[in-house]
Amino acid sequence: MTVADKARGAPRPVSKQRLRLWLRLLRATRGIESELRERLRKEFDVTLPQFDVMAALARKEDGMSMTELSRSLMVSNGNVTGIIDRLAAEKLVLRQAPATDRRSYIVRLTPKGVAHFAGMAKAHEIWIDALLADIGAGEADDMIPQLEALAIRARGEDK
Repeated sequence: MTVADKARGAPRPVSKQRLRLWLRLLRATRGIESELRERLRKEFDVTLPQFDVMAALARKEDGMSMTELSRSLMVSNGNVTGIIDRLAAEKLVLRQAPATDRRSYIVRLTPKGVAHFAGMAKAHEIWIDALLADIGAGEADDMIPQLEALAIRARGEDK
């Protein structure tokens, strides 16, 4: 597209529009993530990865293996191990070796972890609500399936 085309208001190629969309999605995600990191650190003295681990464990009362946890969070076992070590030191999670396999661990939230996460989850919901306050319910209802479909295509699960 030439400068003259732009001056006449000629439409941009769809590839350029999609690139602009990607950059806006990335900027929005990074901005929200940065704000959440800061708030979690200030309010609860936890990192976003620690919050994510606790959120995954809160959904599984019976706990998760380290492998399940790393798959769920799409991070390496090594990353999860370091996070679990810190949470265990704070007595927020408990590691137990199953009787059938002493080489692996099942990780679950402790009662202290459940209570601590409940407070964080409530604050997180309030923060997200405020950060996305300009998006109405109808807009959110429209955007959610579109973004989910995009995520599925990006992971190659639509084939």
